[in-house]
Amino acid sequence: MTPQNKKRKMNNLKELEKKLGLKFKDENTLKSAFIHKSFINEHKDFGLSHNERLEFLGDAVLELVSTRHLYEKYPDQDEGKMTAFRSALVQGKHLAEVSRELNLGKYLLLSHGEEKSGGREKNYILANLLEALIGSIYLDLGYEYAEKFIKDHILAHLDTIINEGQHIDAKSKFQEIAQEKENTTPHYELLEESGPDHDKVFKMGVFLGDKKVAEGIGSSKQKAELNAAENALKEKSWN
Repeated sequence: MTPQNKKRKMNNLKELEKKLGLKFKDENTLKSAFIHKSFINEHKDFGLSHNERLEFLGDAVLELVSTRHLYEKYPDQDEGKMTAFRSALVQGKHLAEVSRELNLGKYLLLSHGEEKSGGREKNYILANLLEALIGSIYLDLGYEYAEKFIKDHILAHLDTIINEGQHIDAKSKFQEIAQEKENTTPHYELLEESGPDHDKVFKMGVFLGDKKVAEGIGSSKQKAELNAAENALKEKSWN
């Protein structure tokens, strides 16, 4: 990407601000949310940092807002049920879907290699991008703006998630159906681990007996197992 194209992509964030009804005080905070680490590895003199710290912050803000919302909305629900609702809201697949709805990938800066490998459409990259955006909103505009963004674009899907049973996590669902249909309990194995210690990517396989049904990737083994279970449900047509 030429410097001119990079600048144009950054300028397009004005378009995103208008679409989201936001006006950042420090534009660099917003810009940093859309810089993937791979891009900085190729453009070390770009002048801004990548989005991982903002992602870390956004993840915490998202969990707090979601927890408070569920606590207030469901005064009679127990902790276990609310935890299941929250997990469905903040899982990578759902966040990636919201990221696509907002077309956030359009503004993302990636390395040439990551771009070529389809990084702009990878669920975990899009989910992390949404969390980074939340972090940037919180950091620059404050809690109330971040809360409104989360309610408008993430928590708004809660009723659909509950009605469609999406709060039953993929691992539990796959295990229940596998035991019922095939009298077998799935197990998971680490297939591959890559990246530095602070930026690991895990690939997990889910097996029924000796047969691998599907694979999944994620920034932790747990997330990779969930992704593998989601893929297994599709592979077996058990959705």
